[in-house]
Amino acid sequence: MTEKRPTVLVVGASGSIGRLVVEEALRRGLATRALIRDESKAAGIPDAAETVIGDLTRADTLQRAVAGIDGVVFTHGAHEGGSAAMEAVDYGAVKNVLAALGDRPARISLMTLIGITNRDGGWNRANEALDWKRRSERLVRASGRPYTIVRPGWFDRNESDEHRIVLLQGDRPRAEDASDGVIAREQIAEALVDGLTSDAADHKTFDLVAERGAAQTDRDALYAALDADPAGALDGVHDPQNMPLDAEPQRVLADLDAVRPA
Repeated sequence: MTEKRPTVLVVGASGSIGRLVVEEALRRGLATRALIRDESKAAGIPDAAETVIGDLTRADTLQRAVAGIDGVVFTHGAHEGGSAAMEAVDYGAVKNVLAALGDRPARISLMTLIGITNRDGGWNRANEALDWKRRSERLVRASGRPYTIVRPGWFDRNESDEHRIVLLQGDRPRAEDASDGVIAREQIAEALVDGLTSDAADHKTFDLVAERGAAQTDRDALYAALDADPAGALDGVHDPQNMPLDAEPQRVLADLDAVRPA
């Protein structure tokens, strides 16, 4: 009897990271489903991947996307539209996929970004982008599912000899430019798929950056050296505690309650 291949849903599959995640998941032999907004976004997605249409802002359109999946990789993101768009897409996609999943098991690999706890920076003051991404992380942790949260540095700002992976915790970068850390898009995709396949990466939250040197061949050893997020915690291990729950919007607190296991 042929063993069933795990099925992975890639959210944001038409984006620059999402396409690479689809390719990496297929390369590893995973049955791969690409979630797109409409057929026009299917161009460039490998034929070996299944495409499925859904609206990230509406949980009722995502049932086909999540049917029978074993894991989800989130690579989505709003690029404009201010705080409302960040809530609807960056946060809303995670909330809605989790709602569509209900109590069905699935492992989560979520991409956010380096510096996510910097609430006082210019970008967050302008559109609350970091706050909404951080709230999406909290939903994943509260859901009780196995997960990995990857906070990449600046995409493709690395030099040709800068591929040695460094994993950081505590979210200390604050410059809001490439001096916070750089990483190749392909390495982000690899780490996100690792988040579904590596036991060493389970319940780990980390910044992903690169320094001069060759990429390591054993990423499991890197994940194993990290501290896991504490059981029941809403934030990453060593993160600054600067987003108190009692100051959060009531709708966000209700969303956290909704995703918690019964």
